Amino acid sequence: MAENFDIVIIGSGPGGYVAAIRAAQLGKKTAIVERENLGGICLNWGCIPTKALLRSAEVYHNMKNAAAYGLKADNVGYDAAKVVERSRKVAAQLSNGVKFLMKKHKITVYDGVAKLAGKGKVAVTKDGKPVAELAAPAIILATGARARALPGLVPDGKLVWTYREAMVPPALPKSLLVIGSGAIGIEFASFYRQFGAEVTVVEVMDRVLPVEDAEISAFAKKAFEKQGMKILTSATVKALKKGTDSVTATIEAGGKSSDVTVERVILAVGIVGNVENLGLEGTKVKVEKTHVVTDEWGATGEPGLYAIGDLTGPPWLAHKAMHEGVICVEKIAGVKGVHPMNKENIPGCTYCLPQVASVGLTEAAAKAKGHEVKVGRFPFIGNGKAIALGEPEGLVKTVFDAKTGELLGAHMIGAEVTELIQGYTIARTLETTEAELMATVFPHPTLSEMMHESVLDAYGRALHI
Repeated sequence: MAENFDIVIIGSGPGGYVAAIRAAQLGKKTAIVERENLGGICLNWGCIPTKALLRSAEVYHNMKNAAAYGLKADNVGYDAAKVVERSRKVAAQLSNGVKFLMKKHKITVYDGVAKLAGKGKVAVTKDGKPVAELAAPAIILATGARARALPGLVPDGKLVWTYREAMVPPALPKSLLVIGSGAIGIEFASFYRQFGAEVTVVEVMDRVLPVEDAEISAFAKKAFEKQGMKILTSATVKALKKGTDSVTATIEAGGKSSDVTVERVILAVGIVGNVENLGLEGTKVKVEKTHVVTDEWGATGEPGLYAIGDLTGPPWLAHKAMHEGVICVEKIAGVKGVHPMNKENIPGCTYCLPQVASVGLTEAAAKAKGHEVKVGRFPFIGNGKAIALGEPEGLVKTVFDAKTGELLGAHMIGAEVTELIQGYTIARTLETTEAELMATVFPHPTLSEMMHESVLDAYGRALHI
């Protein structure tokens, strides 16, 4: 006999567990099914543990440069196993935190694999054996995504890694090829480079971090190359030849082919949605390029069936999934005043060295949409706090509509910009113009002053350059 709920959620990543909590807050009897670890990929194999690794790399970098601060740090070294161990402990702590939240909100958690079993029903199995049958008028798919493999570029877990293997290396490789320069690829490239690996990055597009503003991408490329990375753009990896403990990659760029031999390869060429074995056959759910198609509320073509997060397509970001989960549940519950999400107001952050963050339209995209623009820039070298921190390399760029003063986009590279970007995100959400931003008092001395100066610069009023 089926166990009845108001809402059943399949997948406990950021989208799924947040949706479950919001549903419980709204008085809905809620169940969540997870086949692996509570918290999903983000908490266990993505956002959180990678930031722990990158923090270790950042501290190591600062230790190596202690002399620049008048400090002494002799015989600086690292223990790769302990670096990884710390990252796994952080992930475990967060996963246990989700477990506590499920208990706190009286959400029923099922450990197993979920599959649709007819209208409004979900069958849960564990190791192929039945665990439970759940029934609910609303079912939310939040099964996430996994690393994409390309023909001839297939991970084997030993020599050719996805993010999973890259996060728990038995030893840090001395040389590394990263295929793909999006956020995942560049973060791993940055991590391994800081620990001394010879890193080559191959990107099929004409620039690194291709979704970012072109000016920021160019700044990032120079910074990475200054650190010793080799960056190959407009390039493709045609083949991987595996040796006993190395891989030789054939790379084609500019009409020429060359071979590069490295100890390990990381594939970071995108993701595909986890749509298999969900029981979508026979439903009205539409799948395009491995992602479930939904409306602005998360509803699929099948009545009572919803989907959120990475499963539904870009941007593939945990905070997008969380917000989608809240919107979806509130719409199901009939909460008044729910607004669909404006994806242009979702900030993107890359935690490499230097950090990169952005929100809204790039300068090129704004012009392509027909906007006449005013662009402001402010360099980190002009900011007292940045100089005091020993972080003078960076740039803040703002793009405004010249006629209305609307903040169309903001793009940043440098220390702590992943924290700063939220100021511009709030500004866009509130539909703030240049006038309000100029009239806002920014504290001194802070990095945030550069955000003010960039706005002023767009209108010829910058004070410190």
